[in-house]
Amino acid sequence: MTRRPNLAVVGATGAVGEVLLGLLSLRQDIWGEVRLVASPRSAGRKLAVRGESVEVLPLTEEAFDGIDVALFDVPDEVSARWAPIVAAKGIVVVDNSGAFRMDEDVPLVVPEVNAAAVRMRPRGIVAGPNCSTLAMIAAIGALHAEYGLSELVVASYQAASGEGRSGVDALRAQVALVADTEVGEQTGDLRAVIADNGPFAAPLALNAVPWVGSLMDGGWSSEELKLRNESRKVLGLPSLRVSATCVRIPVVRTHALAVHAVFEREVTQEHAQQILRDAPGVVLYDDPAAGEFPTPNDVVGTDPVWVGRVRRALDDPAALDLFLCGDNLRKGAALNAVQIAELVAGELFA
Repeated sequence: MTRRPNLAVVGATGAVGEVLLGLLSLRQDIWGEVRLVASPRSAGRKLAVRGESVEVLPLTEEAFDGIDVALFDVPDEVSARWAPIVAAKGIVVVDNSGAFRMDEDVPLVVPEVNAAAVRMRPRGIVAGPNCSTLAMIAAIGALHAEYGLSELVVASYQAASGEGRSGVDALRAQVALVADTEVGEQTGDLRAVIADNGPFAAPLALNAVPWVGSLMDGGWSSEELKLRNESRKVLGLPSLRVSATCVRIPVVRTHALAVHAVFEREVTQEHAQQILRDAPGVVLYDDPAAGEFPTPNDVVGTDPVWVGRVRRALDDPAALDLFLCGDNLRKGAALNAVQIAELVAGELFA
């Protein structure tokens, strides 16, 4: 009997880790041992995986003995230090952080778009894109395969949980402060009530904050540049024109994006809808007359990217406008990583 691969989940106690462990319990079970690893302060906790209680181990080299695939969902600096150490032991690392995404020797993989890239990993590391990129790229990739993509103009509307648990806690605290008040009708009245913005650049409750990430050259945010650079790498289009504006909105989970996509060939609404209907990892939900289009709250907790409001641009027969939603903790992080790990396991244990 062929042994089954052993998996380590690093960062198991975080928000994405929690979703990831739930997915491992729901999906076809291909794994032998599932070992949980986290920071020393979280070690000793017990978490449920596949119906069993498993103790969390501290992050040490010994924690990876006997492991075949290690799935990292930790801050960039932790991945940057530990992923090469683990890969040097012959373990394939699937990394969810931003530490290696743009490394030439690390494939950036979305299984619905470029699954074959997972085999080309000279450093022993495979990266997954940022949550905002993952909220659109399966759908855009399917359209690109048919029409040839030449330009993207994107506005993202991103959930508070993109900032982790602190973002969710801050949003809920702010909502409690403004509940049963009249704020939101006068200039600056939100700031007078909400003294602590938390991880956001301005009060988020009853508001929209056009800033996600850190400041980069030219006034761009790091999140906007991630959307550009990661889309280019996943799609294999290094010169793709991409312009993004990222906005934080008072939603707990699930990012939404309004996308204007320009192609090399003329498009039709009906054909584009059929492509999206058939695309793996995508749900077409597009009947505005019946009030059917994706919203974050309809999509939260589901695996696919949902697409609606598909229209051919009024002024360009080679362009489409569409609206997408994807749960930033599921497909935007945990699910994509699990899918990559399953691809690796299938390769190693064919």
